[in-house]
Amino acid sequence: MTCRYASLLPAPLLLFATPAMAQTTPDGLSVSGSMRLRYEAIDNQARAGFNSSDELAELRTIVKAVWKRDGIQFVTELYDSRAWGANAGTPLSTGEVNTFEPVQAHIQADLGSLLGPGTTTRLQAGRFTLDFGSRRIVASDDYRNTTNGYTGMRADFVLRGGVKATGIYVLPQTRLPDDASSLRTNVAALDKESFAAVLWGGLLARQRKGSPLLAEASFVHFGERDTPGRLTRDRSLNNLGARVVVDPRPLHFDGGLEVIYQWGQTATSLTSGAPLVPVSATFVRAHAGYSFAGRWKPRLLLEFDRASGDGPGRTYGRFDPLFGMRRADLGPAGLYNAIGRANIMSPGVRLEVTPSKRFDAFLGYRALWLADRRDAFSTTGVRDASGQSGTFSGHQVDTRVRYWLVPANLRLEVNGVWLRRGHFLETAPNGRPGNVLYGSVNLTVLFP
Repeated sequence: MTCRYASLLPAPLLLFATPAMAQTTPDGLSVSGSMRLRYEAIDNQARAGFNSSDELAELRTIVKAVWKRDGIQFVTELYDSRAWGANAGTPLSTGEVNTFEPVQAHIQADLGSLLGPGTTTRLQAGRFTLDFGSRRIVASDDYRNTTNGYTGMRADFVLRGGVKATGIYVLPQTRLPDDASSLRTNVAALDKESFAAVLWGGLLARQRKGSPLLAEASFVHFGERDTPGRLTRDRSLNNLGARVVVDPRPLHFDGGLEVIYQWGQTATSLTSGAPLVPVSATFVRAHAGYSFAGRWKPRLLLEFDRASGDGPGRTYGRFDPLFGMRRADLGPAGLYNAIGRANIMSPGVRLEVTPSKRFDAFLGYRALWLADRRDAFSTTGVRDASGQSGTFSGHQVDTRVRYWLVPANLRLEVNGVWLRRGHFLETAPNGRPGNVLYGSVNLTVLFP
């Protein structure tokens, strides 16, 4: 496919990419940002109900201003995420479009050794992005064209003995507008938050200075309810997680194990008044790697992910990844967006290389199964309620290459996925035959 959208970049946004925007003044004000232009295309789409072949051009512009004085920071950050080339069959969503949005507008206070010598305390209030623990439940996803924003409070503590603690109480922002016509024309509307959707929880982690071993425990609750004009699944989900990780080091083995148990209740559909059912779902990730010596710094990684699906019975068993990222573990979002932490069982292997500070790449392979044969496979929407199409969904080969054309200022990134459909994705009632090909080319300009 050829790119048809190079001439569609809005000229006013290009002004944000000039070096003149980056400045630091004596009173502690700094302004920075980035622009990322992406072209992505897919052939033989894996997700049900969308165009078989598609392409999009996307532009994400970020401008961030920070004012600091005496341990106090005022932070504002504007996201402008646009897409061109979509039609009625394109899987376009607020994951691609969210124009002229002040995602961050908060105050942050560093309170020093408030809890005693050798400790630090930091408080944050307002609108902000959020990465929490492993980022598999709550994250600010960088591959996606838009990000997740929250309004509320966050507290971070560093205690003695390598102990860190985090507490959050936030209202997830609903990205607007979210109707198909407005998204295709890049209409702007301010995102909203309300107490109809609340996320709160805490995390406790320990990693001694100089040690590669991290141990972590977390709890996150998410609750939502219907509001006028917006129906929800009325989810009330508790997530109890435990994680142990050994960081990669040259000529050493590394690895990790993360387990999340999810329980609570959810409605059986988006219909108003739909009955609530109890939830019991699980997620497990295990990985083991080895970092070799040499100029390319190769690391070989074996990994396994399993997220439960929903089978027969009165308990809902499909794991809900809430606001978690997917690119780092499973595959790209965007037009592909087929593999996520829901009804999946997948072992894999990955080779990562970092030949220089300017260049890094990886090549990964995954075999894909359903965790429950009667539920939709992962995030594809492909389902056989009878279970007769089996559980094997296919083979995925995933690669990414990144290179700094101008160190710290201009980076090229290329992503590619080949998905060979298995028996389930080909024979399920809403499946289709043939292999999936996805690719994206990204050019990012940073102005620090």
